[in-house]
Amino acid sequence: MKQLSNAAADKFSTPEEGIELLLSLLQNYSEEEKQAVKKSYAFASEAHKNQVRLSGEPYIMHPLSVAIITARLGMDSSSVVAAMLHDTVEDTGVTIENIRAEFGETVADLVDGLTKIKNVQTKTDDAGEDAVWLDPTRVKQQQQAENIRKMLLAMNKDIRVIIVKLADRLHNMRTLNYKSETRRREIALETIEIYAPIAHRLGIRPIKDELEDLSISYLDPVAYKEIVENLEKQSQSRLEFLEDIKERISVRAKELVPNAQVSGRIKTAHGIYRKMYMQNKNFDQIYDIYAVRIIVETVIDCYNCLGIIHDMFKPIPGRFKDYISNPKANMYQSLHTTVIGREGIPFEVQIRTWEMHRTAEYGIAAHWKYKLGMTDGKTSVDEKRLSWVRELLENQKDSEDVEDIVNTIKSDLVPEEIFVFTPKGDVFSLPMGATVIDFAYAIHSAVGNKMVGAKVDGKIVPIDYKVKTGEIIEIITSSQQGKGPSRDWLNIVKTSQAKSKIRQWYKREKRDENIEAGKSEIEKEFRRSFIRLTDEEYEPFIEKIAERQHCKTVEDFYAAIGYGGITLSKLMPRIKEDYLKLTKLNEPAPIVKAPSKKKQKSNEGVIVEGIDNCLIKFSRCCNPLPGDPIIGFITRGHGVSIHTRSCPNVPKEIALVPEPERWVNAYWDRNIKEEFKCTLKLTCLSRIGMLADVSGMLANMHLIINELSTRPTKDGRTIIFVTISLNGLEHLNSTVKRLEGISGVLDIERTGI
Repeated sequence: MKQLSNAAADKFSTPEEGIELLLSLLQNYSEEEKQAVKKSYAFASEAHKNQVRLSGEPYIMHPLSVAIITARLGMDSSSVVAAMLHDTVEDTGVTIENIRAEFGETVADLVDGLTKIKNVQTKTDDAGEDAVWLDPTRVKQQQQAENIRKMLLAMNKDIRVIIVKLADRLHNMRTLNYKSETRRREIALETIEIYAPIAHRLGIRPIKDELEDLSISYLDPVAYKEIVENLEKQSQSRLEFLEDIKERISVRAKELVPNAQVSGRIKTAHGIYRKMYMQNKNFDQIYDIYAVRIIVETVIDCYNCLGIIHDMFKPIPGRFKDYISNPKANMYQSLHTTVIGREGIPFEVQIRTWEMHRTAEYGIAAHWKYKLGMTDGKTSVDEKRLSWVRELLENQKDSEDVEDIVNTIKSDLVPEEIFVFTPKGDVFSLPMGATVIDFAYAIHSAVGNKMVGAKVDGKIVPIDYKVKTGEIIEIITSSQQGKGPSRDWLNIVKTSQAKSKIRQWYKREKRDENIEAGKSEIEKEFRRSFIRLTDEEYEPFIEKIAERQHCKTVEDFYAAIGYGGITLSKLMPRIKEDYLKLTKLNEPAPIVKAPSKKKQKSNEGVIVEGIDNCLIKFSRCCNPLPGDPIIGFITRGHGVSIHTRSCPNVPKEIALVPEPERWVNAYWDRNIKEEFKCTLKLTCLSRIGMLADVSGMLANMHLIINELSTRPTKDGRTIIFVTISLNGLEHLNSTVKRLEGISGVLDIERTGI
């Protein structure tokens, strides 16, 4: 069986060579289907004839490569034709109507689905004049999230859309080296967080493996190169060991299972990378780089081979997994066991039937490749296998935040799974890190809503207990009327299903409570951010925010925050911008007295009007920098505190406050030699090397780092606080611009601590 991940097999120098390779893969197609593929190639060639890729090669090479990958998966002719045409509507003058007229309804729908994935508008697109206040990083996140949601909707309609999209992403990853380093890292990160998990959930292992390996090669090229070099260096000795093991197993297996086929495989670079990172090992400490795979005819043969393996080698306790009796969520089935040979080296053995092997290699695509199921993408090929798409979309209905869908894919579609049991023996699959609350909602929403406690293997456990494979879990419920989940559970549960059910319950049962909780959270965030509004300003200010979130009333906005449908912390950067804009509009022009003819002396780079030789203190609530409009406040016995004019602690109307004479005009000296401390708050993706990249960038800019700290957030991100020395506002702006170029930095905020 050919390996899809062998990119070398897909290489061709000219479009003519490419179409010959594609046609050679269509042996099982009818003559009519082959003609449709040829026609699509001619159509795409004409549409893209004046276009070239960044590499300089004709653009047609890309859709041709995507079509070849799709054909290698064994997809039907409509999928291959759609792959050939997938960029025509997006990048040329061709319309969907043209596609429909030339290639029919099915192909047009597939191309339309793929095109919609790219052409995404977000709530921010119609922001009008307010668009200048939008955070570009935030806009990019929303666009990505909406993009993924559209993709899942297209998948739900026809699963072939995502298979072609995965082929498209795979070829783009193979040719990613022609893009800038920043763009390479962005695309690689999106690939490993979004597309590789989807490929895993669909069971298309070769695409998943290659996407992960290519992503790591761009995200951590040094580690990737080290792994590849070590594999090549030790390949001969390890292959000799593997060949010896295969020979010994083949001889023994023939006694009971004469048709068993024994083969070996190499652990992927990404698999080795994760093991080195998660277990803090170097390459020489990883022994199960190679594994043996045994493919047999029947399920009984699988268990017979397992007995042979455990008789020949010593099994490692806790490393046996029976995915035949308990298939993975993507319907993967196999027996896994790790054993130790006489050389003292552990290795993994996988045992499966041929049908299981086809599913493991091609996943949902196996239905087309081996004609095991229906070939009409509009008809459900396998309800159980595709149900997760509908569940994921359903679970997002009560969330106003489109970015939740990205976080869901990251948490729910990860490869690591655990299997737990009910007291009656029913098996449930959950993602690694799931709690007993997640288990309760996996059984039924009513069980989760009435849950008051849980037992694991007969013992009472805390409500946030993380379940482990093999545990028997009993959920304790209450029949008390009105009893429901706690709001705190939203911060405990792992799965989107549990979060969605908890939100639904609060949305349905506790509207008044949600409104009060939402009001309370807004007031708390406003106090924390020094947002102070009069009674006349507060209502229209909140109404504007609610309207932007598509809430009909302010009460709906409060309620959405209360039940978790809107995450207020994600709105705060824009709210702070709105507040600063409002205060600048309402703030009367400051009365600037003409400075006296007598030249005043500068203290710490600041001239305070009417006061010489005074102690100057820069307030940490706003950390003024040269270039900021400033004002001074006389503190008894402590000199003058300098604030920015926009600081929340500076009154809007100084004349109306008690002791207005304590507020004095101040301005920067023209010749400032001092450096000033400034604290930045960076919101980042949690990834290896993020802190090193930030500190390295600052070091390259020759900036002094005075303080540096990090903390995780509840949504799985990382906050980095860094205090640096700068010489002014322009220096700050250039520094922020450089930091924004680091992959994974989502938001940068100047703050006072």
